[in-house]
Amino acid sequence: MAEDWQNGGFGLYIHWPFCQAKCPYCDFNSHVAPKIDQLRWFRAYISELDRVAEETKGRVLSSIFFGGGTPSLMDPDIVAGILDHVRTLWPSANELEITLEANPGSVEAGRFAAYRDGGVNRISMGIQALNDRDLQRLGRIHTVAEGRKAFEIARTTFDRVSFDLIYARQDQTLHDWKTELTEALAMSIDHLSLYQLTIETGTAFGDRYARGKLRGLPEDDLAADMYEMTQDMCAKAGRLPYEVSNYAETGSESRHNLIYWRYGDYAGIGPGAHARLTINGNRLAIENWRNPTKWLDMAEAGNGESVRDAVDLEGQAAEFLLMGLRLSEGVDLGRYQSLAGREMSGNRVDALLELGLISIDNQRLKVQPSGRMVLNSVLTELLLD
Repeated sequence: MAEDWQNGGFGLYIHWPFCQAKCPYCDFNSHVAPKIDQLRWFRAYISELDRVAEETKGRVLSSIFFGGGTPSLMDPDIVAGILDHVRTLWPSANELEITLEANPGSVEAGRFAAYRDGGVNRISMGIQALNDRDLQRLGRIHTVAEGRKAFEIARTTFDRVSFDLIYARQDQTLHDWKTELTEALAMSIDHLSLYQLTIETGTAFGDRYARGKLRGLPEDDLAADMYEMTQDMCAKAGRLPYEVSNYAETGSESRHNLIYWRYGDYAGIGPGAHARLTINGNRLAIENWRNPTKWLDMAEAGNGESVRDAVDLEGQAAEFLLMGLRLSEGVDLGRYQSLAGREMSGNRVDALLELGLISIDNQRLKVQPSGRMVLNSVLTELLLD
């Protein structure tokens, strides 16, 4: 009998925690270090991969994602060595997607060619803005010209290249964003990730905002207008909004992220990496030690995990909804019922249907465009049961 995770597939996430500089909006597990012993890190990754592979033998690996931090700071030989080892541990899907995140400031043509030769076949680039003033505000160390040059290197080296932009930035107008998005759509190959700036606690922006010193952020109505315009412009350009913040030509969606959103299983290697793995019929929520030095020491001692907790069926049903309703394809109600052991509340569903926030077709519940504007409220309503 198939296990639930097989509906989403199996992927591998590898976290490189180091950056050249810490961006003020970033709440990822990233650190600036003056010196890194990459061979030592390589051995730790290999040790952890071996440990996880013992628990997941025989699974077909659909994707590998090097995230960070800035993985394009990794020595290409280290990336190639990890990929060579991964191929000995799991059978691979016919079109294994191997993504590496890159920042424009760490891009060189020779380096990218070496990543490609080592097995990487997709690049996700953190351009973030096409405006030099805003790049400086965001703490980025590259200019627009450098970002464009890096993107051109990537697109001539790889068939699949995505890049990220942040909108709803300080003092940004609707016209500003329309101009920038038009430029981005003209540049893009087949995939864009477009995120609204969020102010996270514990970041430099979060501290500044708490002191009332982060000025010029758009009002909610303007941010909503930017989101709606983004949906419309991307759809007209053939970049369909397959997820709340991700837009792609059909067939060019991020296969790795689809594993998350379709609630598959994924292994997480590296400091702070999370995982969801089904072992002996139990779905486990796993976290690794967040501090890079601590993780490195513990991985060398035999296990880099800091948390391994079972997720009960009710929790799985909630996670399934939280992830799946971000997708335009929505969620399978039969799968939800199998996890939760019951149907969704008919009254709550009916109320959301009446408001036009969701739809149900062939047993798939989807959030409508108007519902995506208030997705957290829709999720809260459905999860109140």
